Amino acid sequence: MAMEIPAEVRRYWLPILLFTAGFLFQLLVLPRHFPPTHYDVLGIERFAPVERVVEAYERLSKEWLSETNHQPTVDIIKIRYAYELLKNPILKRDYDQFGLDEHMDVLERVKEQYQKEHFLKIDLPLLKDSVVSLTDDAFNVLTHESFMSAIAEEYPLIILVYSKGSPRCAQFIEYWKQISARLDGIAKTAMVEVGDSHLAGHFAKKGFSKQPFFRNGVPAIVAYPANCRSPSCYMRYLGGLFVDSVVDWVATSVVGLPRILYYSKEALGPQFIGKSGHHKVKVIFFSSTGERAAPFLRQAAQEYSSYASFAFVLWREDESQIWWNSLGVESAPALVFLKGPGTKPVVHHGTFSKSEFTEMMEEHKHHELRQLRSDTSLELGCDARGHSRAGNDAAIWYCVIVAGRPGVELSKKRQILRKAQDQLIGDVDRSAIGNVANSVEISSAATALEDERLTFVWLDGEVQKQICAFYLATDYSGACGPRGFEDDNDKPEIFIVRFQRNATYEALKAEKKNNLMEALQGQQTDASQLVARYKGPDEIQEINRWISQIIKDGDSREIPYFTSKVPDLVPEETSKEWLRSTKSIRSAGKSLKENIGFHFQDYLTDPRIGSTLLMCGCISFGIIWLRNNKPTHSTQQEKAPKDKTKRPRPKLSTSLFGQPESIADVEPKDARQWEMSDSDSD
Repeated sequence: MAMEIPAEVRRYWLPILLFTAGFLFQLLVLPRHFPPTHYDVLGIERFAPVERVVEAYERLSKEWLSETNHQPTVDIIKIRYAYELLKNPILKRDYDQFGLDEHMDVLERVKEQYQKEHFLKIDLPLLKDSVVSLTDDAFNVLTHESFMSAIAEEYPLIILVYSKGSPRCAQFIEYWKQISARLDGIAKTAMVEVGDSHLAGHFAKKGFSKQPFFRNGVPAIVAYPANCRSPSCYMRYLGGLFVDSVVDWVATSVVGLPRILYYSKEALGPQFIGKSGHHKVKVIFFSSTGERAAPFLRQAAQEYSSYASFAFVLWREDESQIWWNSLGVESAPALVFLKGPGTKPVVHHGTFSKSEFTEMMEEHKHHELRQLRSDTSLELGCDARGHSRAGNDAAIWYCVIVAGRPGVELSKKRQILRKAQDQLIGDVDRSAIGNVANSVEISSAATALEDERLTFVWLDGEVQKQICAFYLATDYSGACGPRGFEDDNDKPEIFIVRFQRNATYEALKAEKKNNLMEALQGQQTDASQLVARYKGPDEIQEINRWISQIIKDGDSREIPYFTSKVPDLVPEETSKEWLRSTKSIRSAGKSLKENIGFHFQDYLTDPRIGSTLLMCGCISFGIIWLRNNKPTHSTQQEKAPKDKTKRPRPKLSTSLFGQPESIADVEPKDARQWEMSDSDSD
């Protein structure tokens, strides 16, 4: 049988709970967060000068040597540790201003080692000197004046808060050099010594005791984003003190650069190559360490996001044969450029600098056969509103286009047209080729390509249905528009567009402009266009002969000049991945997690919690006691007269049909009878 809880306990359960929580907090929780200070160990007042520390230690050390001394060795170790720490000016300054005590591991180790030994066997001194020396001129130590000018610059600013006497800072200073080197060109770095109490205190947190402190000690890292001009809008780094972690945080959260993801050999094809844009060059980095992408690579990924997609692959020796057979990669580190279907991968083995990588990106940022898009049509010279790649002086120019739905058939046609382009480029570079007759037949195309009046491109007929159908006119179902259900009839088409601008005609038309709106908008006349479709075999030599004949006829014949409205290219969806900003500014370094209680332990150091719980317990006890002891006889007497004067509720009588009785059937008390003169009694 379960024991029944007494009625009084059930009645006063809330005060009991609050009293218990308050006493436990005051007796157990609070003392753990407010241990005795090193000044208390020496028996002197807090913030006492070094002279008082020495006097207190000498007085206590005399007691150790007395014959009547029976003080435990652990207590002697605590006294010696407090003496050495408070005697050092730098360590005492850090302890007094920010509560920094980074040698507690030394204290615990010595206590465990000598707790059963005599105190004379302790190896002294307990604390070894560790001073941070900044002999390198690359370190930028800020003062209050230089700090205000540093945050006003356009570059992000990363600040390391350090202490000259901290062993952790002495070890981290080499990592900081590597971090500064990796962030070169992305963000500026600087340092603040905790001796500058005004500036270092600005970056410290303040608890309920109002004493500034650094949650994880020093070194501490804060950052000012590029669009931050106020001293209070910095961001606080809360992660591990590793080079890769700090650099990744700066590049992602502070600068807002995109991440470059790692892919396995199974996911590289379907998840990266298959899903990235068809028009983009695929840039693949092979890493043997698994480190995140360097900031300059992520910056390049953002700058070249319109031209290329980027991925990382972790190099494994058991997969080396796969990468050699598929991409020609022998070892890591390596860099691979994939410039379209059927093209040979461009492989670079070894490391590279930022400038070397920029040169390689400029050289390989385009497919060997580029895509005709809304953002590249003018650049490629395949837009009737613009001019050729040669400039405004060229009156006639040409654009060879292969159009179709993305797939296997279009990839084959693109490879054929790319090889035809490569053959013409070879004719331009070489003075002669093996077959003289062929050289003569394709010389017009080679000359036009050399003069930048000829461009080879491919068109996504599924997305650009309108302009694809406009150029092909009829029988375009296999090349233009989306695929239907179970429609595998892909027939990419090759055609050439001849553009011509008649300077005389356009000048006359400009003079006749009388429409005010047209003049204000500055509408430009489209160039004249003629389209010819290729009907021959898929042979490179035949395609180049056909192109050369078209160019020869187009340049030599007088063709009537006419224009027609060409459908606009549909703007392709841009990748939102590179445009998504990951940086945010948090006032005074407070993140959302901190505001909702991520650091709940801060509230455990508030001595007001225990007293508040005890006060709430007293208030709740008093309220419950008053409610239970309030007299009830007065309320019963007040209810009695109310019952006597209460009017009875009238009863409603209803007739057969639910209607109340007629008011005429009820005789009033003061009613009188009146005799009628013409009554029947007469």
